[in-house]
Amino acid sequence: MKKLFIISNESIHKTENKYFCDNLDMKSTPEGLNRLFEINIIARKSYKKRFHEINVNNIKVFESIFSFLKELVSSTSVQDTKYLLISISPYTFLACIFLKLFKKKPIVYLRSDGYSEYKSIFGFVGPIFYHLMFSITTKISHLISCRKYILKGKKGNVIKPSQLDDSWLNNCTHINFDKIKLLYIGRIRIEKGIFSLLNIIKNNNEITLSIVGAEKNSLEKINQSNVKVYEIENNKNFLIKYYDDHNIFVLPSFTEGYPMVLLEALARKRPVIIFEEIKHVIGESKGIFVAERNSESLIQTINHIKKNYAEIREQMSQNKLPTNKDFIKEFEDLILQLN
Repeated sequence: MKKLFIISNESIHKTENKYFCDNLDMKSTPEGLNRLFEINIIARKSYKKRFHEINVNNIKVFESIFSFLKELVSSTSVQDTKYLLISISPYTFLACIFLKLFKKKPIVYLRSDGYSEYKSIFGFVGPIFYHLMFSITTKISHLISCRKYILKGKKGNVIKPSQLDDSWLNNCTHINFDKIKLLYIGRIRIEKGIFSLLNIIKNNNEITLSIVGAEKNSLEKINQSNVKVYEIENNKNFLIKYYDDHNIFVLPSFTEGYPMVLLEALARKRPVIIFEEIKHVIGESKGIFVAERNSESLIQTINHIKKNYAEIREQMSQNKLPTNKDFIKEFEDLILQLN
């Protein structure tokens, strides 16, 4: 069985020889690939509690970049190995450079547009810094992305990530629009646009918003009468219930690559509202609506969905949603092909 080293910038928490992360993709993808490869994860160490347990045997986490790179270099002596780097960050960028020095050509999996992310976090200098890392990394690695535009014209393969299984696709409930109940599932971060959304709905008592994705220490940061905040949910059945208990899903992000929550919402036949900055995520999907980032436009979009839901639901039934099984098989085949 081939060894696959997964190198990630993800912060992973270790407790009692168990490992936890916040990003569900960091859990499900290694677990799925574990069927065909012997998975070894090298990542950053986090002292903060995380929520999703990673069920992979070989995981090592490090406090410093030096110990991180030392472990990476040590792995290059192992025969019959492949390397999968998740996203481009300072950690994975340096990993890519070191692998090149040891005559290894890694696979880099791009899950989002780093240019937009770095701009939203660091301002105008962010894209400059990211461009340097992107330009070098793409010359010395194989590329896989979840969107063609993320490749920026570079040669690479495009796949369709998914966490969906039969539980998501079956027994969808109908929507009751007696009350407008919006749902957001994701991190509470500025670049995710959640604070922008809170400001848009703050004076509208006819709309309620549920936020699922808070860390314990951030539960008290949002105090708004029409908003309820819940911790990160890692139970699939409870997560499905959140979708079913609400009538519209809102993704207010300023930047996104391939958000899994859109697939989840569409699988549960919940219409989605996004803002103009991420309208590229729509693709061929039915049931996603673009609003301007203001109260008037948001309410108009909600009313349109409410008035036309029967037709919208029928259109959403035509969506061809990828499953996690499809995604893992596609990923396995690409990893085997790339040398």
